Amino acid sequence: MTYYVIQVQTRMEDKYLQLAANIVEEKQVRLLWPRRKLRIRRRGVWKDSLAPIFPGYLFIESELISPELYWQIRRVPGFVRFLKDNHNIEPLAKRDQELLTHFLSFGEVVERSRVFFDENKRIRVLQGPLKGLEGKIVKVNRRKGRAGVKLDLYEKSFLIDFGFELLEPTDEAMKS
Repeated sequence: MTYYVIQVQTRMEDKYLQLAANIVEEKQVRLLWPRRKLRIRRRGVWKDSLAPIFPGYLFIESELISPELYWQIRRVPGFVRFLKDNHNIEPLAKRDQELLTHFLSFGEVVERSRVFFDENKRIRVLQGPLKGLEGKIVKVNRRKGRAGVKLDLYEKSFLIDFGFELLEPTDEAMKS
């Protein structure tokens, strides 16, 4: 299956999904909004929160974008543009599609990864969405339990924070 990207107004992704629901059903395409689970501390209380992995972007799973589908999606309030642009709609490149399917393999909402720090204070991912992305981790905030990962989409880089649970290292984990 091929994935296309549409840009919508940031923080209006959920509303756009609701408004476009009947188009998606009628055309038998999937509209995806990958999100991540974070723990946020407000006024001394930790709460789970959902945030988009790619803020302002939704993904369409379809073989091609027909002119009819193009105009129906474009008419939904909150639409900004197709990527690369409205006159040159391109599917995700293979590398970008692999990244998207990596996150979607954990579901549309990715949980926090389970990690530990080795003897050299490097982060080691045991399981979760950060597994396999260790080389893309740019910063780590142990206090907040977040790892900043540099992700690329259509040659544009994003720095996205993913949550993690810190586990005590075991002998088995240290060997892997």
